Amino acid sequence: MNSEIFAILGNALSGTTLDIVPIILVLGFFQLVAIRKAIPHLKQKLVGLGLVVLGLGIFIVGLEQCVFPIGTQMAQQLTDLTFLADNDSVKLEALQNAKHIAPGVYLWTYVFAFLIGFSTTLAEPALIAVAYKAKEITTGAISAWGLRISVALGVAAGVTLGVYRIVMGSPLHYYIVAGYVFLIIQTCFAPKQIIPLAYDSGGVTTSTVTVPLIAALGIGLASSVPGRSPLIDGFGLIAFASLFPMITVMAYAMITEKLAKRKEIE
Repeated sequence: MNSEIFAILGNALSGTTLDIVPIILVLGFFQLVAIRKAIPHLKQKLVGLGLVVLGLGIFIVGLEQCVFPIGTQMAQQLTDLTFLADNDSVKLEALQNAKHIAPGVYLWTYVFAFLIGFSTTLAEPALIAVAYKAKEITTGAISAWGLRISVALGVAAGVTLGVYRIVMGSPLHYYIVAGYVFLIIQTCFAPKQIIPLAYDSGGVTTSTVTVPLIAALGIGLASSVPGRSPLIDGFGLIAFASLFPMITVMAYAMITEKLAKRKEIE
């Protein structure tokens, strides 16, 4: 087992090294050819580069050995007919013979999608960095925790709606178009100072922690729900996770602004 893990890690490290070669070539070209200066602290940067390769390799192995399997297994277990029937043989037989399973039967799947979307977003390093930077620049006008929770609620709502779409088998573009139309209208009424941050929030939240687990959840769910295709229905959850935080962050700013104005009046 240990030798197998080391072999997987070795393949991941070699693949990661090849992946970052173009970045090294671009940086080296501009430093030596365009800027025409020696790279300062070269040894330190080479050590840092080695750590980046090692960290990325370990991260990829962790995704393949833990995160992806967990997401897929949870989706399969939550949509298993025996679980949905609550170990009731009569219900199980009815579900097995049903041509279409009612969306309400997948209640625990929706609950899991909401909670996993919320919790993974709170742990997202990119979001934490942006939230504290926003607090620093605005001198506390934007709360770091307020921003993180509003983004996490957006991701949770988006992933839950995406899971419902997979269960229903509805076309993805209907939801996305409707969401962006609502977002554009909301942008016209949101405080101007929050709009750029809200739009950035959709990108920073779909990063290292959130994306792998959500992607695995979508593919596992589409593989388990009868009549769904992993290719057509399994992807798209990340689009929901990117869209809804923009809506919730602007909603958070609009609510905060109204409360502040109400306090001034009082």
